[in-house]
Amino acid sequence: MKEYILPVRDLVVHPGLTVPVYVDNPLSVSCIEAATAHNQKIVLCPQHAWSYPTCADDIFSTGTIGNIAQVLHMPDGTIHAIIRTTDVVNLSDINIDKGIFTADIKIVETFDDSGTEQTIALRDKVADTMQVLSSHRKFKMDKLRTIIQNYPLPAFVDSVIQTLNIDTDIAVEILKMKTWHEKLTSLLEQVILFIETEKIEDSISRRVQNQMENGQRQAILQEKMRAIQKEMGEDDEETSVIGMRKKIEQSGMPTDAKEKAMSELKRMRAMSPMSQEGGLLKTYLDELLSMPWNKSDDAPIDLIRARAILDSEHSGMASVKERILEHIAVMKKTGKNHGSILCFVGAPGVGKTSLCKSIANALSRKYCRISLGGISDEAHFRGHRKTYIGAQCGRIMDALKRCKSNNPVIVLDEIDKMARDWRGDPESALLEILDPEQNKSFRDHYLEVDFDLSNVLFIATSNSLNMSSALKDRMEIIEIPGYTEQEKLQIAREHLLKRAADDTGWNIDNIIISDDAILHIIRNYTAEQGVRELQRELASILRRSLLENNGEDVKTDFTKEKIDELLSVHQSANRNSKIGFSARI
Repeated sequence: MKEYILPVRDLVVHPGLTVPVYVDNPLSVSCIEAATAHNQKIVLCPQHAWSYPTCADDIFSTGTIGNIAQVLHMPDGTIHAIIRTTDVVNLSDINIDKGIFTADIKIVETFDDSGTEQTIALRDKVADTMQVLSSHRKFKMDKLRTIIQNYPLPAFVDSVIQTLNIDTDIAVEILKMKTWHEKLTSLLEQVILFIETEKIEDSISRRVQNQMENGQRQAILQEKMRAIQKEMGEDDEETSVIGMRKKIEQSGMPTDAKEKAMSELKRMRAMSPMSQEGGLLKTYLDELLSMPWNKSDDAPIDLIRARAILDSEHSGMASVKERILEHIAVMKKTGKNHGSILCFVGAPGVGKTSLCKSIANALSRKYCRISLGGISDEAHFRGHRKTYIGAQCGRIMDALKRCKSNNPVIVLDEIDKMARDWRGDPESALLEILDPEQNKSFRDHYLEVDFDLSNVLFIATSNSLNMSSALKDRMEIIEIPGYTEQEKLQIAREHLLKRAADDTGWNIDNIIISDDAILHIIRNYTAEQGVRELQRELASILRRSLLENNGEDVKTDFTKEKIDELLSVHQSANRNSKIGFSARI
C-alpha cells in the first residue's frame, strides 16, 4: 500500500523524534487529512523546489516516516500537526493525484550504535567543535548542551543541522547513513568546514580593515569586493568596467545603441557597485549585451527540404502548405521577410501551432511561441520603463534574447484572445510589431534603443476572425478547415497512433487496428474538426488494454467490438468520477 508524502522545505528529520509541523498550503493540508482519514502514516520528505513540488523530480527519494499523533485545525484553514518519526525510508514509484504525492516505501535498515564509546566520544567532539564555531557565529551553545544531557542522539544531530543551516542535499546524505558513527563523522566534517569558512571571512575583513583610508565608505566596499574576488581566485576582469566596455564594442550594436550603452557605463563607473542604482545600471547593460544584435541563423533556404518537412509532419492541407512554400520561395529570392504576415485561422486541434513549428524546422531557424490569451497590458510587448520597480523588457525582446538570434520564427498564438482594459491596449503595440515599415525601429520601453525586427518571421494563429479590421489588415488570413474522415484516418496512421504508443509505452508492432476500426472511433467517439479528441481516444484504448493485461503491451487486435468495450468502460469511469465529485461538493 502506498504511503502519503508531505513535501517539506529545508527540513530533514531523523527518526525517533516528535516533530511539530505547521501547514498552510492547501495541498499539504489535504495530504495530512487524507492520511488521517485512512489511518496511515505519513512521510516527511524534503523537496528540491522552493514552491510546492509539481513532479517526482522536485522531491528527494529519501524521507522520514512517522505517525500522526495530533492534528489541530485552525480557523484560517491551516493545520498544526504533531508527528512522531519512526524510520528512514526510500521512496519509489512516486505518484501524484490532484497534487497529493504517494509512493511505495522501503525502510532503510540502520544500526543503533548510539551507546558505544566511540559514538559518544564523537558526539562530544562535535559539541566541542561547535563551541569553537560559536565564537564566530552568534548561537546559543547552552541549548546544544541541554539537548546532549536530556534528549536522544537524533535530537542532537537535527539541532546541529538546523543551527548551521546545512544544505538540504548534505542533510539528506547524512539521513541516509546507516550508523550514528557515520552521521556524526560527516557532521563533524561540516562543522570544521564552517569554521574554515569563517576564518577566511575574518581574514578578508581584517585585510579590508588594514587598507581603509580616511574611513570612506565607498573605498571600503570596493576594497572588500576585490579581496573577496582574490580569495575565491576569480578573474575580476570580466566584472570590471574595462571588461564591460570591451563587450559593448564587440556586441555589434548600432551606433545609437552603443552610445546609449557607453553613457550608462560612464554613469555606473561613477557610482558605488554596492548602491541600488549601480546595480540597476549593471542589470540594464547586461540586458543590452544579451540581445542578439548581429547574431542570426544563416542556413540557406532549401525549398525541396522545406516541402519534405511539411509533408512528413503534416498530412493533408495541400493548399495551406503551397501558400507557405510560396512565402518561403519569396524569402529565398529576396533574402528578406518581405510580404504579408501569415495568420492561420482554424478550430482547435487542426494543427496551427505545430504547423508553425514545422516552418521553423524547414527554415532551420530558432522557434519561440508567445501565447497572447488574456493579455491586456501594453507593457507585455513594449516592456516597462526603468523607473518602475521590477522593470523588465517586453516579451518580444525576451523571446529574441532566449532564441539568441535576430531572425527566429516567433508565433503569436491565439491572437484573437487578446483583451484591453485600463492598463492599455496591447493591440496598438502589436500593430507596430506586425508592420514591416515600422518594426525596423521597434523601441522597447526598458531598453530605450531601436531594434530591427524586420528579420523576424512573425506568424499568428487564431481560432476565429474576431479581430479588429486594422489587425486583419496587417496579416494574410489563411483558413485551415477541419479534417475529413479520410484525412483524420491518414493522420492517425501516420502520426497519432505512434504518438499514443509512445505516450503509453506500447510497442507499435503490438498494435493491430484496421482502418474501419479507426473510422469507428472517429464517427462514434469524436465530434471535432481537429484531431485532439481522436488522439485522446487512441491513448484511452491503449491505457485500458494495459490495465487489463497487468501493464503488459500484449499484441492486441483492436476490433470495433474491442474498442466499444474499452471505451465504454473508460467513459463509464469518467461519469462515475464526476458524479462522486459532485456529491462531495
